[in-house]
Amino acid sequence: MRIHFIAIGGSAMHNLALALVQKGYQITGSDDAIFEPSRSRLEKQGILPQQTGWFPEKITKDLDAVILGMHAHKDNPELQKAKELGLRIYSYPEFLYEQSRDKTRVVIAGSHGKTTITSMILHVLNYHHIDVDYMVGAQLAGFDTMVKITEHNEFIVLEGDEYLSSPIDPRSKFLLYQPNIALVSGIAWDHINVFPTFDTYKQQFLNFINSISQGGVLIYNEEDKEVIEAVERSGNYIKKFPYHTPGYTIKDEKVFLQTSEGEVQLSLLGRHNLLNLEGARLICNQLGVQNEEFYEAIISFKGASRRLEKIYENKDYVVYKDFAHAPSKVSATVKAIKENYQNKNLVACLELHTYSSLNPEFLHQYKGSLEQADQAIVFYSKEALEIKRMQPVSEEFIIRSFGKEDLKVFTRPDSLQEHLKNLDKTNSVFLMMSSGNYGGIDTDEIFNT
Repeated sequence: MRIHFIAIGGSAMHNLALALVQKGYQITGSDDAIFEPSRSRLEKQGILPQQTGWFPEKITKDLDAVILGMHAHKDNPELQKAKELGLRIYSYPEFLYEQSRDKTRVVIAGSHGKTTITSMILHVLNYHHIDVDYMVGAQLAGFDTMVKITEHNEFIVLEGDEYLSSPIDPRSKFLLYQPNIALVSGIAWDHINVFPTFDTYKQQFLNFINSISQGGVLIYNEEDKEVIEAVERSGNYIKKFPYHTPGYTIKDEKVFLQTSEGEVQLSLLGRHNLLNLEGARLICNQLGVQNEEFYEAIISFKGASRRLEKIYENKDYVVYKDFAHAPSKVSATVKAIKENYQNKNLVACLELHTYSSLNPEFLHQYKGSLEQADQAIVFYSKEALEIKRMQPVSEEFIIRSFGKEDLKVFTRPDSLQEHLKNLDKTNSVFLMMSSGNYGGIDTDEIFNT
């Protein structure tokens, strides 16, 4: 097949392109900007566009399909040409469904935890040499790409995102997968730019549960009242299996899981990750992995990239980075670190980077999320607000929104870097939370000196 990618440089898009090259497809693509690691990985496979930009002449009648990424706009010239020629235009999730029609589709959904749970499942399956197709939103140790699609594998494990499918398809991505086996880890309002009310956001998850194949399986977090409400509202004829946080203890800053097989030491930390682990275990059971095999494999799971990832440690302090940006994620991550390092000074630094996090109407959702930090810091870029064409937000408003009077707020990267560099780091744990890069601060200079 000959397939062209509009916006090939995205994290998900370039991984799908690489997977299709492995499958023997002829791939071309375009984008107006391609950054690392996408650039090097596309170049290695010989599919890096020679020039950045949009070139309608690349869109020809002999293409079997065009895959449209979220980064493109509705008026993209290549998209317009594809429409004129009557070519089949897929969104990313729509194409994944087409590639997995004849497989058993396992979809992991939730406002938080879905990447970690999907990563845990894939780690366990890989450990036991169980070959499956997959799509996951983080780079994993032992995996070349974040997407794998074959003709022969029976199962495909998909991370199910509730965000929009493409610029011309406003459906939530996970509604296109039609799972046979599904998991919902939690529901907490996010993506305010496309789901302006919590009710519209929650409706996506009810729709997702209703999209599960009749007679299929739903595994769900029974500690989340919003999840329970969605499950109870659904009239879909499916098997339902609830899960909750398993027993565990913390000794010498190490986490030990209590299991029927005895005590198991983990490389993970945080109550929310233990909850994620329990959901992953039940999914693995559905795929034929017994509990004893699951625990044997999960011991060596060190986490998905940028999900409570330890980046520095010496005798005085330890530093973690995390992708957390939504209020529920921030709160769970701060609690996890504080519970594990009760005798250390916790410095939590959060960047407000997304549309939702910078919206004054949404900011109050963060109230109390940094409460357990001994020192709390928030960074946001006034330039980012201008680029997103959003109204200014004052530092005082952010302090009130978080409900923490001693919160320190920075808007300039150099000032934040200087503050972190000069802090007394003795007996401390630093938690750096962002889906961005704090305006380009140099963490090596701050922590690795």
